Amino acid sequence: MGSTQPPYRASDGERDRAIDELRDRAVEGRLSPETFVGRVDMALRAQNVHELDDLVADLPPRDTFRLRVTNAVSSVSEFLTRLQSAWRRPRLPRLALPDDTRVRFVVGRGSACDLVLSDLTVSRVHAELRREDDGGWMIHDLGSLNGTRLNGWRLVGPARVRAGDELSFGDCGFLVSSGQPSPPR
Repeated sequence: MGSTQPPYRASDGERDRAIDELRDRAVEGRLSPETFVGRVDMALRAQNVHELDDLVADLPPRDTFRLRVTNAVSSVSEFLTRLQSAWRRPRLPRLALPDDTRVRFVVGRGSACDLVLSDLTVSRVHAELRREDDGGWMIHDLGSLNGTRLNGWRLVGPARVRAGDELSFGDCGFLVSSGQPSPPR
């Protein structure tokens, strides 16, 4: 008596791989949109791996050289795009942390603030920097409408500020530097 084992049940990863293969072939023009949609539907309903294999079995083998060249060109293009974006990023003005005895430094549009910013996205009393006991600085948003961001993240509570951080009040961005001159290189 010969016992035959049932085919293995298809996993989600195997379904995803089959659908990715179908999508790639549709992009290459090897499958019509209607055939692609029909086969994706069959892949989602497939009970086992053999049914998934049958969905891609009739497709011609892929040109691996062309695929490698295309992937290499895509990688170089993506790198150049990121490099160009970084090169064009605006240089932010520096915001020197006070090195005197002040424990509070208020930023806003109001004339009573220590740093007055005339941009309309900055609230009248926008944020404050407070010196901690260890000499470090903490930034606190004072309920501003357009928010305060530290390194791109909008503040939801106090956060420590260090030299080199990017600090934004509304649309006004700054690069934080220490109040003391930097050492010679």
